[in-house]
Amino acid sequence: MDDEKRICVGAIGGAFGVHGEVRLKSFTAEPEAIADYAPLTSEDGAHVFDVQIVRAIAQGFAARLTGVRSKEEADALKGVRLFAPRDRLPQLPDDEFYHADLIGLAVYDTGGVALGTVRTVQNHGASDLLEVAVPGRSATVLLPFTQAAVPTVDLAAGRIVADPPAGLFDD
Repeated sequence: MDDEKRICVGAIGGAFGVHGEVRLKSFTAEPEAIADYAPLTSEDGAHVFDVQIVRAIAQGFAARLTGVRSKEEADALKGVRLFAPRDRLPQLPDDEFYHADLIGLAVYDTGGVALGTVRTVQNHGASDLLEVAVPGRSATVLLPFTQAAVPTVDLAAGRIVADPPAGLFDD
């Protein structure tokens, strides 16, 4: 499956109990909606799962996945990220974006000068940060993904216009 057509919607945190249930972390806006996007696939496409949420637990859900019947099978899947086809996910409002849509976009300043390319989207609690790979530099730059610092995201053109805080992209 083409990675650009899939979105990471969750991850397996290992076994929950001894009957093959897993700890499921949901990355969807409404966490319990992860089951609505099934069947979900592993990143490499080797595993396909239907999802049944059993109950909410700390930091996620206890869930049953098709084909997983024992604690050992559930533990073997710890860390597996789960993907859904992009077209199965809801359309977002104009000012919201799936992280996967931002990765790889070119970043320009408000004067049209190329600053780099979005490598990842990170969130350490406060707000999203765009990790920008800058040509000619080994270190990346973390650009706040706020309306002030990133006034324009043009997915159709494959570019972001940024107005970064002073000195952020200076050598």
